[in-house]
Amino acid sequence: MAIAKYLDPKNDIAFKKIFGSEKNKDILIHFLNDILGSFKKNHIVDVEFLPTILNPETAIQKQSIVDVLCKDKNGAKYIIEMQVSAAKGFEKRAQYYAAKVYGDQARIGEEYHDLKEIIFLAIADYVIFPNKPHYKSDHIVLDKITYEHDLKDFFFTFIELPKFNKNHEELFSIEEKWCYFFKHAHQITEEDLKKIIGDDSIIHKAYTALNQYHWTDEELRAYEAMKRERMDQKAILEYKIDEGKAIGRIEGEAIGLEKGRTEGIEKEKMQTAKRLLQTGCETDLIVQATDLPREQIENLRKSILEEPSAVNF
Repeated sequence: MAIAKYLDPKNDIAFKKIFGSEKNKDILIHFLNDILGSFKKNHIVDVEFLPTILNPETAIQKQSIVDVLCKDKNGAKYIIEMQVSAAKGFEKRAQYYAAKVYGDQARIGEEYHDLKEIIFLAIADYVIFPNKPHYKSDHIVLDKITYEHDLKDFFFTFIELPKFNKNHEELFSIEEKWCYFFKHAHQITEEDLKKIIGDDSIIHKAYTALNQYHWTDEELRAYEAMKRERMDQKAILEYKIDEGKAIGRIEGEAIGLEKGRTEGIEKEKMQTAKRLLQTGCETDLIVQATDLPREQIENLRKSILEEPSAVNF
């Protein structure tokens, strides 16, 4: 199957090649400054990549590995996650990652007052916060009454790509260019690319890094393997959804049939009871004949007596 000229940056292999390698460290720094400008007082000038395995004992579990982890010259740590598949409780996982990285600082001899801030940045290819209309949300810890920012060590930014709907001609800010990059880079044409890049050399470098002709055969194989894995996961999920719907439909039909059958039996019993009451049968005999509760039969008897004339069910 042919591969487009520009690969998909949401693919784990591509994402880490662009944002998690020394070769492209300037792209990561540029990206962080562009997206986190409202959070950061100090401009990021350099970062050091850190091991992404947060818990070596459970390294085989996805929950123990982040996509990119780095720190700046002041010691602030950045967790950057590309989340393609919808994950229940991802916002909790974000807090877990941040707390894990924050707590690990104390294990290497740091005093509490020396703990550095943690910035978590996620790019999600699905909606995390359905009640928020904007594609980007920034989260900090504030005093509930005064809104003062006393607890300053945790920052969370989420970019929800499905909410970003601008085309290449509507891009205004560098932040929007990055969002467009993640959502549409693998579909872009050369003509559109020139309009998007403008005079931004780093954005140009990011697109160049996605150009498949700059990838080795081994890197392309890894990219395709990850792509197939994602497609398989999506197919499995869709199958489970369809299977669940089918089972639900069958169970619903069965419940409907059973309910209809039960209602029919009850109606037949009531018809029998009414006919017997109209012939003057005693309540005990009707209970034995229909298995209806005595109280229900007595209520039926009263309703018959109140009728101006006999009415058949």
